[in-house]
Amino acid sequence: MLGIHSLSPSAGFGMANGVSNPCCPCCIPAGAHAHLRGLELWNTKVLRETAKEIMAKGVWENISAAKREALLSSIPPEWIIPANIIPPEPQNDVTPFPENSGWLTSEEPKITNTPAHEILDKTTSGVWTAEAVTRAFCKRAAAAHQLTPILPRPGSPSGPLHGLPISLKDNFNVIGKDSTLGFSAWVNDPATYNSVLTNLLRDAGAVLYVKTNVPTAMMIAETVNNVFGRTTNPRNRLLTSGGSSGGESALIAFGGSPLGVGTDIGGSLRIPAAVTVTNSQPWLKDPKCIPIPWRNVEPKKKLKIGIMWDDGMVRPTPPVRRALKETAEKLQKAGHEVVDWAPTGHDKANDILDRFFLSDGGKSVQKLLSLSDEPIRPEMERYGRAVDRGVYELWQLHAERNTLQKEYIDRWSTAGLDAILSVEHGKFKHVGYTGVYNILDYSCLSFPCNVTVDQAIDIPRTDEAPLSDVDEQVQKEYNPSAIHGMPVSLQLVGRRLEEEKVIMMGQVILKAL
Repeated sequence: MLGIHSLSPSAGFGMANGVSNPCCPCCIPAGAHAHLRGLELWNTKVLRETAKEIMAKGVWENISAAKREALLSSIPPEWIIPANIIPPEPQNDVTPFPENSGWLTSEEPKITNTPAHEILDKTTSGVWTAEAVTRAFCKRAAAAHQLTPILPRPGSPSGPLHGLPISLKDNFNVIGKDSTLGFSAWVNDPATYNSVLTNLLRDAGAVLYVKTNVPTAMMIAETVNNVFGRTTNPRNRLLTSGGSSGGESALIAFGGSPLGVGTDIGGSLRIPAAVTVTNSQPWLKDPKCIPIPWRNVEPKKKLKIGIMWDDGMVRPTPPVRRALKETAEKLQKAGHEVVDWAPTGHDKANDILDRFFLSDGGKSVQKLLSLSDEPIRPEMERYGRAVDRGVYELWQLHAERNTLQKEYIDRWSTAGLDAILSVEHGKFKHVGYTGVYNILDYSCLSFPCNVTVDQAIDIPRTDEAPLSDVDEQVQKEYNPSAIHGMPVSLQLVGRRLEEEKVIMMGQVILKAL
């Protein structure tokens, strides 16, 4: 399911059956900045919870069911897929449906398969109207109302993102729309103000047409909650779409959005979109933003890249190992220096991350669940038994993190690295490959490496002792036949506040591949 909130133009943002237009079950967010924004939203809403407590108590199933029904009701009848062409349940890969079913018009696939930067060229030149582009993506997402009344006028570009449909994660506020973060207690509690990013994108001419689903509290590594259920991977519905941005990734993989907050179809719009936002000086409106404008970085002819083959806790599965090896070989062939990078301190970072997540004893999550008697999801069961660490221990935790950050940057500087190439781990049971860089506050980029799982090549390894109990479980559960043909992505890591450099290096690496 792709949990999407439709952003309707009528009556402000529109209502469906007396319920503010919800998210539909198929898409949504991730990353440290997303979690910080979610925490801000969390703190704001908690102040209003006492008044809602009696109203919401004991009815989470009804609230969630009504929200899902309202979502379905918000889809225009002409955009309801006829039952006779819906892909059968056993069909795992549903990404070919838009092109092969005949459900879209002849023009709509052309629009929705066009890279974002080319869409901008056509909307600003008048070849396509913003209305036609938005209608095509709304229909392909199958979860939005028609947006005609709020679209920019054809031929009158309103900004650098004129007429470009952009999907937003659920944690970004849009006035009149829920930001549930997967809690039934926050259903029918629409935002009273826009997030800064919402205003910046709209001012740049973007069309914000859907909000996408998130896991409960954005604290599960795959996208699932009790309101909208589980978001699956449109390339294989037996697999996860990840988290906490699995909704965004699923929608974009299906072709239902040319650009979501943090990701887009081909990468060609990430830099101009980022420049647009940073050049709008968001630090004048959001005190948490660092006042650093976008900095142009010239590509280096020769990069020095460290390869981290494993994190010392869980080994990558065979196709990911192969992707690392093949990528390293191609980088060397292209003239770049490749060296091994040991995961020193990664176990400590993983432990610090885990303790930060549970530092309030799980009370914030437990309180919100209790408002509607919503049960805690099994993926979050540790929040039900967490221990409040108290102020002193929390300060010590900050000190541990600061020490680790200093040790890591010293080692990096001594090695003279430009970047680290690592695993973009997809297993829910272990988030150490990504979480460590949240603790270090480093800049990261995930990218496709032109490797797909091959069940004939990527056979399970039985000749290695497990690094940990979690490693043993991950390797036992690895099933190459279940994920045969699925693409593999890797992660490129730069130092703190090196986003521009990481994007530049990503372009260099993709060229080498």
